[in-house]
Amino acid sequence: MPAVSPVSAPSGAPRRLRPLSDWRAKFVLLALIWGLSFLFMKVAAEALSPMQIALGRMVTGTVPLLAALLLRGGRLPTSPRLWGHLFVSALLLNTVPFTLFGYAAHLIPSALMGIVNASTPLFGVVFSMLLLSDERPDRDRVLGLGIGFLGVLTVFGVWDSLGEVSVGDRDAVLGMLFVVGATACYGIGTPYLRRFVAGSAHGALELSTLQLLLGSVPLALLVPVLTEAPTGLTWQVVVSVGVLGALGTGFAYVLQYAIVREAGATVATTVTYVAPVVAITAGIVLMGETLSWNQPLGAVVIILGAALCQGMVRTRYVTVLVRRG
Repeated sequence: MPAVSPVSAPSGAPRRLRPLSDWRAKFVLLALIWGLSFLFMKVAAEALSPMQIALGRMVTGTVPLLAALLLRGGRLPTSPRLWGHLFVSALLLNTVPFTLFGYAAHLIPSALMGIVNASTPLFGVVFSMLLLSDERPDRDRVLGLGIGFLGVLTVFGVWDSLGEVSVGDRDAVLGMLFVVGATACYGIGTPYLRRFVAGSAHGALELSTLQLLLGSVPLALLVPVLTEAPTGLTWQVVVSVGVLGALGTGFAYVLQYAIVREAGATVATTVTYVAPVVAITAGIVLMGETLSWNQPLGAVVIILGAALCQGMVRTRYVTVLVRRG
């Protein structure tokens, strides 16, 4: 579940994170952080509105990045044009999707949020092909998209729409649509960031910090006007928001960059396939959530489609295996 998208190496980045010296440990930790983030959203939704969850996550995510930037003697970019592009990126990658996830957390289980979020790579491929000239469709991508979106329909249980739909079912569909909207935002925001920001001379730490700062502004203005002061705050809610921001947004960025640097971008993208497993396990074991049979099945189909889209699996390998069989 990407929160910010590193586009270049952060200036002054440390060479090693000593407690996590091996990229495999970082990989596992990142998968745990992103997989558990849906559980923390669910807990935060017990007392906070969707916009309040998003604002809390943005602020607590900005603080560690800003502190790291200042400690390393870095400075925020000053180009008005770059500020404009980063503001758009923040809306697409942070402000809007974080809010949509907040709405979803009020309607569906955390495990189901993690399952639907697995469609993020599918939207990334679709919008990359539409917005980037060097991204072209091929057989594996087209097939992967077809399989992946078939998995989304499986998760939704579209066959149930043929009969009478209860209020709970309508809420579940609406919640899943909120997650789909968030993943679509990620799909648009990532190629936008690559097209308009990736060529910047600034490091990813400066860009990501400014991105979160700019994305916090609309929420800081709207939350006092559109929401009421939260009541019934518990330490669990406060900790959940803090973890969502500081770990799921701030520290996760550091881990993701380290994995890309040490193991390559291809390995880093596979975190997307592990996080739903963590989300399902955490939701069932820690929250006592239940899932319909079609939802985990749909998750497997989505992951297979995403793997085809991203080149993790090739149809020619499948053909060879079938012929040998």
